[in-house]
Amino acid sequence: MRALRSALPKESFIYLGDSARLPYGTKSKETVIAYAKQASEILMEKGIKALVVACNTASGHALDELTEILAPRPVIGVVKAGSRAAVKAADKSGILVLATESTVSGGAYEREILSLNPKTKVYGRACPLWVALAEEGHSMPIASLQELAVPVVRHGLRGFSKTPNTVLLGCTHFPVIASYLNAHLPEGTRIVEAGETVASELDVVLKNDALLNTDSYKSPVVRYIATDNLSRFLSVGQFFLGERIDHVELVQIGGAGGRQD
Repeated sequence: MRALRSALPKESFIYLGDSARLPYGTKSKETVIAYAKQASEILMEKGIKALVVACNTASGHALDELTEILAPRPVIGVVKAGSRAAVKAADKSGILVLATESTVSGGAYEREILSLNPKTKVYGRACPLWVALAEEGHSMPIASLQELAVPVVRHGLRGFSKTPNTVLLGCTHFPVIASYLNAHLPEGTRIVEAGETVASELDVVLKNDALLNTDSYKSPVVRYIATDNLSRFLSVGQFFLGERIDHVELVQIGGAGGRQD
């Protein structure tokens, strides 16, 4: 969100956090697709003109379905954007993708990276504990967080002490613990995430489709929507986004069978 707002300061945004059904990273592909469709339906009802699929798991599993449903609205996924950023940064040692279990097992990053450069060596490591670590870190004293984070991060990086030189953070939670990653990676390792690339691509798409807001008299707004537990969304969201959230709207969303109205 920070990258998007920085690149597109005149645009308004709606951020939907499916807090009732997270994490997506342990769900099956079929379930993730169903959840992503339902979430996109809510956003379409809010009148969005474009969609950024910020969840790596949803981007990896459901991008094609969402693109079809939202057409002609443009849809941008973090997997494609992150892969482009990683390929641009990578050298011959390859790319290590750190992500959730579902993202790694689904192979979305590997397929996308190899489509961009078939000679790239791609390694994947599922780090399910990192999601919980990132989410719970907001309420922990720094000393306690560090005591817990060091062994968890070290475990996730086991076996990759030397190569590759480019590490792609394939989960939106992981940048929160980037400082701990830096401390356990060899000097000179490039840590890549999708944020800035997504923002640049959205800027280009909105310009090409004549959707870019040029009204300098209308102040942009950011709306936050959650599907459960607004107090937790507020505290965790502010930790991740690094800014104050004054209000969150609650919406109800159904299970695999559909929305609850």
